Amino acid sequence: MTTTVPLPTSPRPRVALRDRVLKLVGLATTPLLPTDFLDLLDPLRSGGALRGRVEAVRRETRDAATLVIRPGRGWRGHTPGQYVRIGVDVDGVRLWRAYSLTSHLGRADGCIAITVKAIPDGKVSNHLVHHTAVGTVVQLDQAAGEFVLPPERPAKALFVTAGSGITPVMGILRNHLAETPDVVLVHSAPTPDDVVFAAELRALAAEGRIRLVEQHTDAAGQLDAAAIAGLVPDVAERATWACGPVGMLEALEAHWSAAGIADRLYTERFRPTVLVTGEGGTVSFARSGTTVAAAGSTPILDAAEEAGVLMPSGCRMGICFGCVLPLREGAVRDLRNGEITTAAPGDGVLIQTCISAAAGACDIDN
Repeated sequence: MTTTVPLPTSPRPRVALRDRVLKLVGLATTPLLPTDFLDLLDPLRSGGALRGRVEAVRRETRDAATLVIRPGRGWRGHTPGQYVRIGVDVDGVRLWRAYSLTSHLGRADGCIAITVKAIPDGKVSNHLVHHTAVGTVVQLDQAAGEFVLPPERPAKALFVTAGSGITPVMGILRNHLAETPDVVLVHSAPTPDDVVFAAELRALAAEGRIRLVEQHTDAAGQLDAAAIAGLVPDVAERATWACGPVGMLEALEAHWSAAGIADRLYTERFRPTVLVTGEGGTVSFARSGTTVAAAGSTPILDAAEEAGVLMPSGCRMGICFGCVLPLREGAVRDLRNGEITTAAPGDGVLIQTCISAAAGACDIDN
């Protein structure tokens, strides 16, 4: 009798099986990937892009709101005074902006908070303040920024803020006030009703925990650097943190420098949005090092391909959004409705190159 002994086989690793399954699923779901479906089921999962889910929206003033956000499992925490970049989809375009974190550290629910002031024509700020619903999923970066207290807390501190410049300072006060025994806050806003965190700040002042100076600019005008220094006679003895419009910060820097105490002033600048737009312009492609001139009526995709730049695209095969690329810097116009989209380095703005034309000089990450 002959016995047939099966040849030994190596066990197939589970990883290989998983990869084959994902590949098959990917073929079935093209142009989406299996991870896209995982993101839909669990957007805050580990291993995916960092996201957050809006848990609450709390009105602060007529044009400012606090968004309480549950961050994904990859969130590494923050230091009070830092900011986080938020990515939100507005009219089909993902736009990124940076907002200061205003929450208490170690919240029992694990959430973080940002406080946003809507600015005129601010596409992202108005969307977040006026149109964000509980349950909205936003994109997140890790916290960043150096507008923080030093490990050795100052005995005396001065904070000078205007408008939404109060937000990083509020994050510091909520977490470190007990460690800083002598605090003066000089804050400017158009009216008493426009002071963000007004009730909390006034309560701290009433309790004697801070000295609060409010300047209501609609009635009293702007405070200049000399006036601020005059309000705080011992300013030379204080470490000063200032956040607000560029003009205010430049005036403070000049005054502190003239007084010989420039090393005691720390500033946080809002990024000014100053961009000249037009019809057409030059389009630079960062990775290929190519720059082309494009008419205001020519899609960036067409202009690039005519110049020999290899561009991702599924448009001609009926696959939408295959041509989406990051706009690193500059301005483009949506050929469907004329809307201008702008970006500065680090914003992470995505555009469809098949329906976007140059509106001045712009730089595409491709």
